[in-house]
Amino acid sequence: MVNQKSNKNFVVAGLLLGILMSAMDNTIVATALGTIVAELGELDKFIWVTSSYMIASVASMLIFGKLSDMYGRKNFYITGLGLFIIGSVLCGMADSMTQLSVYRAIQGIGGGALMPIAFTIIFDIFPVEQRGKMTGLFGAVFGMSSVFGPLLGAYLTDYLDWRWIFYVNLPLGLLSLFFILKYYFESLEHREQKIDYLGAGLLVASIVSLMFALEFGGKDYEWDSALILSLFAAFAVLFILFILVERRAADPIVSLNLFKSRLFLSSQGIAFFYGSVFILATMYIPIYIQGVFGGSATNAGLILMPMMIGVVVGSQTGGRTVINSSYRNVMLVSGSIFLVGVYLLSTMSADTSRLMVTLYMVLTGIGVGFSFPVLSMASVHMLDPRQRGSANSQNAFFRLIGMTLGITIFGTIQNNLLTDKLKDALPQFSKFQKNVDSRALLQPEVRKQIPPEVLDKMTGILADSIAKIFQYSLISVVIALLFIIFMGKARVKESDNAESGRRKASEE
Repeated sequence: MVNQKSNKNFVVAGLLLGILMSAMDNTIVATALGTIVAELGELDKFIWVTSSYMIASVASMLIFGKLSDMYGRKNFYITGLGLFIIGSVLCGMADSMTQLSVYRAIQGIGGGALMPIAFTIIFDIFPVEQRGKMTGLFGAVFGMSSVFGPLLGAYLTDYLDWRWIFYVNLPLGLLSLFFILKYYFESLEHREQKIDYLGAGLLVASIVSLMFALEFGGKDYEWDSALILSLFAAFAVLFILFILVERRAADPIVSLNLFKSRLFLSSQGIAFFYGSVFILATMYIPIYIQGVFGGSATNAGLILMPMMIGVVVGSQTGGRTVINSSYRNVMLVSGSIFLVGVYLLSTMSADTSRLMVTLYMVLTGIGVGFSFPVLSMASVHMLDPRQRGSANSQNAFFRLIGMTLGITIFGTIQNNLLTDKLKDALPQFSKFQKNVDSRALLQPEVRKQIPPEVLDKMTGILADSIAKIFQYSLISVVIALLFIIFMGKARVKESDNAESGRRKASEE
């Protein structure tokens, strides 16, 4: 709960700065990777610049969520923010790719705390009737960061130095830290609890094994190689042990009892499958537009602008409408729009006009935008304040895991489809295969060297391969819709009444 001394406006400003900073991080770094590799070398290690951040972030997310329930949001939000700032400064000072990867992991550990705890603080300081609007605002900031990240990254890299993509976090982070330290006061009463060290260790080890397998599988090692199979086996064994330990733990790091609630369970399922499809749109729409219509990858943020505007509109609309309706009804609207948007994306070809692609992007963005505030509110529905941090972190966790699995599975399918069709249609393509990624052949400098009739055939094959993965991803959207139906008739007002009851009981 929040102390009345807190200044909500400054607290919200501090949280928004933290979310903006952490959400922009991967997109801003991706833009500068080419320049970073050119200066630091060690091309074989560049994948760790993004992978180390994501692995550390996913691994720390659930632990920070639980600790914030046990010992207070403020301490662990500040801890996460501090680690993120320190990691950012160290990244800017890195002299090798190995150093940069290690410092990115420090950033990732801090980043794992920021998003879920920020949403939880919002649930603590605002009454139920205002949470929809506020979580909608936070979801909008998260969506817009995908646009501004690449643009800011390109600008800083071109006109200053790539190190400024990390140093720019310093003023944002310090301002966020100042607002939270000075204006946020919580009055959560702590009870004596034991930290579930064994459960936390097994959880981190299992997640790290899975993330390593997904990062290296199909890239550095074959999927059926001994290393990748061993990592998947380690994940399975460690995760089963984690479940067994959590069932016996007095204060489990992840409360399995939460999953007994159909609303909570279905919310995590929706987050997972929405994430697995949304990541495809953010990754492959720029590739489609660059390949079919031409252009440079540096304008990826502008390419995605229509979809991110849709995310903002959907997030704001979902946050406001859920107050007067059931979670399921609002998410049915979301799922229906999302399904239509993804279906239309699956019909794209080399002949689809840019205007129509823009319309498809807007619909997809609106559909997924609803989920940011609604699923966050549904995840903490009727929960005691001491469970909100864990519940919110699990929702963010399932979305991230869905995104990771989605890009791995569907990305592999798309690459195989593209490569096979190019080989069949253009036998001469095979000579490029060892040294050039198939999508690199559609970069501006390469396109100029390709005869027009061959380029037309290649862009058609690229468009078809991307449309095909959106066809396959419709399965994920349909499964998400089934989870939405399973949500039941729960409404925000029930949670409002429950909180009023708890307040009265505490006053008496």
